[in-house]
Amino acid sequence: MLISGIPADDVAVPVQIRRLGDDQSMTPVWRNGRGGLTFQLGSGPSRRFAKWAPAGSGLDLTAEVVRLQWASQFASVPVVLDYGADADAAWMLTAGLPGDSAVSDRWKADPATAVQAAGVGLRRLHDALPVEACPFTWSVEDRIGEAMTGAISGLPVTPPIDKLVVCHGDACVPNTLVTPDGQCSGHVDMANLGTADRWADLAVATWSTEWNYGPGWEETLLSAYGVDPDPGRTEYYRMLRELETTPATSP
Repeated sequence: MLISGIPADDVAVPVQIRRLGDDQSMTPVWRNGRGGLTFQLGSGPSRRFAKWAPAGSGLDLTAEVVRLQWASQFASVPVVLDYGADADAAWMLTAGLPGDSAVSDRWKADPATAVQAAGVGLRRLHDALPVEACPFTWSVEDRIGEAMTGAISGLPVTPPIDKLVVCHGDACVPNTLVTPDGQCSGHVDMANLGTADRWADLAVATWSTEWNYGPGWEETLLSAYGVDPDPGRTEYYRMLRELETTPATSP
């Protein structure tokens, strides 16, 4: 399986993305574990971003398009400019937001600022998106229905909901954008956005600080968000995340 991250090698630009870029420069900025690619088209304030998902990858760009169209009414998320699909791939073109990923070289060198921005930004997102108006869910029941058969037996009883919010759905720190002055400017990669306990996001957001910056940053993010640690819910939602991302094995 591919490892998610900024591509370190040369990446061929898919034909569907070349058609979107005209004569603009195309820089690969992310490759996920399922083979999807994200490119920056152009530079400066007018830059755009194109996501590309190969057929059969399991990446659902249509789900992300409709969620971004809804969320953009309330929060700072990419505005969808174009999307489509053919027999080989699906793609989505969005307007750029200010800032860089919280795991860019700049912010990996200053994790204290990046983690603070991630915590503040996630709280702002949760506060901005209206639960009662959200047409999407990301509940435990929905997620277990999507998870691989045979993996669920190890999942403990779901803890009571602490606070129902509209969750990002993949609140890892790479999906937080940070401006040069250290402020969160928005979020990307929202194909799973939906209502759920806020700890479904917080458990993964804090976990991802260790993946990206090393140990010792979890409480910084929680403090910036404005919540005390909750070891029980954190463990539960991390376990659920692992069940979703671990490939099924034949008996």
